[in-house]
Amino acid sequence: MQLHRLEVEGFGPFRERQTVDFDAFADDGIFLIAGRTGAGKSSILDAVCFGLYGGVPRYEGGEKRLRSDHCEPDDVTEVVVEFSTPAGRFRVRRSPEYERPKKRGGGMTVQPAAVQLDTSVGGGWIGLAAKEREAAFELDEILQLSREQFLQVILLAQNRFSEFLLAGSKERQSLLRRLFGTERFEDVQARFDERRKAAEQSLGARLATVSARLDEGERLVGSAGLGHDGEVQGEDAGAADSEPVAVTTEERLDGLRRAKARADYRAERRAAERIEAEKQSDAADAALAIAREEQRAQLERDRARAALARLEADEPHIAAARGELQNARAAELLRGPISAATTALDAAIEAETRARAAWEAHGIVADDLTEWAAERTAQTGLWQRAAELERSASALDAELAATSDAVAAATARIDAAEADRVALPAELEQLTLARDAARQLADRAGDLAAARDAAAARHAAAVETVRLRAAHDDAERQLADASAALAAAQTALAQLRQRRLDGFAGELATSLHEGEACPVCGSHEHPAPAVHADPVSAEDVDEAEAARDVLAQRERNAAERTSSLRADLAAAISRAGGREVDEAVAELDTATAAHAQSTDAADQLVTLDQQREALLARIRRLDSDRDRDSTALAAAREAHSLVAQRVADTRETIAEAKGHYESVAERLTATRVEVQAALALVEAAAERARKALAATAAKAELDAALEASEFDGVAAVELSLRTAAAQAALENRVTQHAVQREKERAILLDLELRTLPEETIDLGPAEQSSLAARQRWSVAVDEAGRAAGVSEQLAAVIEAATSEHARIADDAADYEVLRGLADAIAGRGANVRKMTLETFVLAAELEEIVDAANRRLSDMSTGRYQLRHSDALAARGAASGLGIVVFDAFTGQTRPAQSLSGGETFLSSLALALGLAEVVTARAGGIRLDTLFIDEGFGSLDGDTLDVAMRTLDELRQGGRTVGVISHVEAMQEQIPAQLRVRATSSGPSVIEAR
Repeated sequence: MQLHRLEVEGFGPFRERQTVDFDAFADDGIFLIAGRTGAGKSSILDAVCFGLYGGVPRYEGGEKRLRSDHCEPDDVTEVVVEFSTPAGRFRVRRSPEYERPKKRGGGMTVQPAAVQLDTSVGGGWIGLAAKEREAAFELDEILQLSREQFLQVILLAQNRFSEFLLAGSKERQSLLRRLFGTERFEDVQARFDERRKAAEQSLGARLATVSARLDEGERLVGSAGLGHDGEVQGEDAGAADSEPVAVTTEERLDGLRRAKARADYRAERRAAERIEAEKQSDAADAALAIAREEQRAQLERDRARAALARLEADEPHIAAARGELQNARAAELLRGPISAATTALDAAIEAETRARAAWEAHGIVADDLTEWAAERTAQTGLWQRAAELERSASALDAELAATSDAVAAATARIDAAEADRVALPAELEQLTLARDAARQLADRAGDLAAARDAAAARHAAAVETVRLRAAHDDAERQLADASAALAAAQTALAQLRQRRLDGFAGELATSLHEGEACPVCGSHEHPAPAVHADPVSAEDVDEAEAARDVLAQRERNAAERTSSLRADLAAAISRAGGREVDEAVAELDTATAAHAQSTDAADQLVTLDQQREALLARIRRLDSDRDRDSTALAAAREAHSLVAQRVADTRETIAEAKGHYESVAERLTATRVEVQAALALVEAAAERARKALAATAAKAELDAALEASEFDGVAAVELSLRTAAAQAALENRVTQHAVQREKERAILLDLELRTLPEETIDLGPAEQSSLAARQRWSVAVDEAGRAAGVSEQLAAVIEAATSEHARIADDAADYEVLRGLADAIAGRGANVRKMTLETFVLAAELEEIVDAANRRLSDMSTGRYQLRHSDALAARGAASGLGIVVFDAFTGQTRPAQSLSGGETFLSSLALALGLAEVVTARAGGIRLDTLFIDEGFGSLDGDTLDVAMRTLDELRQGGRTVGVISHVEAMQEQIPAQLRVRATSSGPSVIEAR
């Protein structure tokens, strides 16, 4: 990467636009940025960093400070950086957020941050991005360096030179992590820890499963009474009052298998008993069924005897019914002639009387009814057309109303179109303004989504902080309790040891015997042996030491947990940005609402665009629809005139046809009724004449039929007549009596042949026997089912426990391997140097950085100093692997970097910074560094060291590289003729002058 041009306006100490042409120093290769302290030398590098990355390291979190304090409210703040990479030549123009006067009205408003990225094509600039996120993405692809990498390899900023050299392992790891992006190895470590915890939980769950299966089996054995006096289940059966004896899983499984054998034997016995009980129950049920059948047949025999007796007693009544049925059937043959002779003429006379009364009710006098009816029928034909017009009058009126509505609608359309021509332009302007406002809000969706995600992350961290703070407080309480318990145990152990020492004399005295030599003094006399009043044994001391060791381990565990929670709490507080949960929730709600408004605006933008296009189309249609609406109005008026004429003609015809009636239809109906009454009277008179002739003939036929029958006269016939239902009832009664008597005779014959006893059969003994046998069978079935169920349950428990126990061994081995690997990756357990996987990777990178730095440091220090990577174990259990020490060839020893003098520290830091730049550049794809800036206090160097530094800087410009150095040292101003001087003017703002 090579810088070509920098323009600064309203930025830092610069108010007026200042321009720096870096290409002017390409021939010299090195130039000096000089000026008095506070004039703004470092602000040039700040402007480069802000232009490329949108931020300045020394103003982190405070972009508003980037605007020059010398600016007037209307002044512009802007940075323009022009640079080139192998991908081409680019220009980025960036402005921070700042306040400016409102364009309308008074007061101030916030000018939002802006960025514009362009590329040079054919001598002109073409835009690549105009939004923050888009520009950041494009610059990442172009520069191939993050901001941290850029500050370490191109802008070696003030006060950061020695930071990397003198940093501790933790700080150095944080810096290297940002440069080499090794956060993924923390994820690997976390995933392995999660797998280890999951495996541990799974193994514990399986162990618990096996134990639960065995407990279940042993409870089943106890509840089923399958235990044995010599069986061991959880404790030694022969030592119930002694200490519990540990029983292995295999021993418990063997006990269950023996109980399973006893359960199988019991199940076989109960199954045999069930089969025998079932046979006895079947036999008792068969005997009861035979007795019940005999009793049923006995009852049926007695019923049949009684029924047959009743049928025989009813025989005289059946004979009478049979004679009544025969007379009714004979009389039925004379029903027709009697009816014909007596009723036909009467009905005809009555019909004529009714027809005459109906005709006379109309009040019409006519000599010939037939002729009168014919005339009226002819008149109804003339009125029928008028009736049809009358029925269609409402439809015709509706058609007239429809044509009137069509005229009104056409008129309204023309009026509405004229109103739209006046109102639509204003509506179009309002839609355009609303669309533009929605577009501005929708364009911020990406930035608002990022703000929402950041707020969500802070909220999650704030919630986690609350949980970790409570856990940390609890851990500290546990640590205090553990420390107190350990102190008490230490005191008790010390007291026991002292009592043990104090009691040695008494303990020796108990072993003395008269006449035997004392093991201490050799005397055979023991005039005053010590008394062993406070005995303390070695076992007592050992037990106290063991208790002390357990409490010590407990304190160590509590301390480790407290330390871990403290680190997690600090990390959570950092991620939360120091916010409490309520504050984080408020920020998240605000960010979510803002993003939702932006997304809603995007949806509204589509709708507003559609509405605007529809409105434009509507405006274009107004003129094209004007002629069509005029034509439609003329046609509607013509149609309305024609329909109005048809309505007038129809009303005149109807008025003539209906006469004095309310309607033509009413007159037609009345006339047709009168005609029908006249014709009915004519027909009734003719029918009466025909019936009179027929009645005379029927009387002669009836007389002949009575003469030929067994009846004396019409009265006797009518007395014997029965309705069809009565005849059917008589016939049914006679038939049923005959059928029932034959049926009962057949049933009684079969039952009398079985020679059943006359006494009633008693079912009690057989039922009692069957019930007892069934109860015995039911009990046997239950017992057999329980025995088989116990056997099956034991088999299932044994099989499940055995298979789970077999798998546990493999899982335990896998868990040990996984735990060892997770501990090694996390710097625990056998990892004696406590190096995590990320530290191990960074240590390899650090070795390359040190090697690259030593290639320059050897020349700078004339072979005396050499940096060395150290993986020595850090003090107090801290992580190791990222140490840097200095080897001094004069003494042959290594020493800490903090022991170097100021000039030695500067040279070592410069060598290390350049080595870091080489390695980072190689990791970024071998990009070229054609421009390099060094902002460091050279004033602390003596003359010789300054010469060495100048030779090193001179080497850096080889190969076309341009090096910019910031310093106010006079010696450097003399040695570097190409200079940029930053000078503060008498009015306050600074200016840049090139020499």
